[in-house]
Amino acid sequence: MNPTEPEIRADEEAVLADLARMLRTLLEEYGDDDAEIGMSTTFNRDLELESIDLVTLAGLLEERYGKRVNFAEFLAGMEFDEIIELTVGRLVEYVVWSLKATEAG
Repeated sequence: MNPTEPEIRADEEAVLADLARMLRTLLEEYGDDDAEIGMSTTFNRDLELESIDLVTLAGLLEERYGKRVNFAEFLAGMEFDEIIELTVGRLVEYVVWSLKATEAG
């Protein structure tokens, strides 16, 4: 591991903390960076993120996790109403699964 890169832990607590940090960066633009972010928080209803914000989030996820987490592919497998109801927890579970899958080889 590169000593300048922060350690990536494939557990829900660590991934939730990473995602919360990324989402606060996004929400800072709207002056709402103190929003409560937990596993049941929805991207659309609770955080009021637009589709362009999800594109930005995809970039932040890739910046943090590299090609191990493919957010676009994750969303592509969903129906529209699933995307609208997407929770932070569901994304956390996907990221943890992706990281563990790449660790396993």
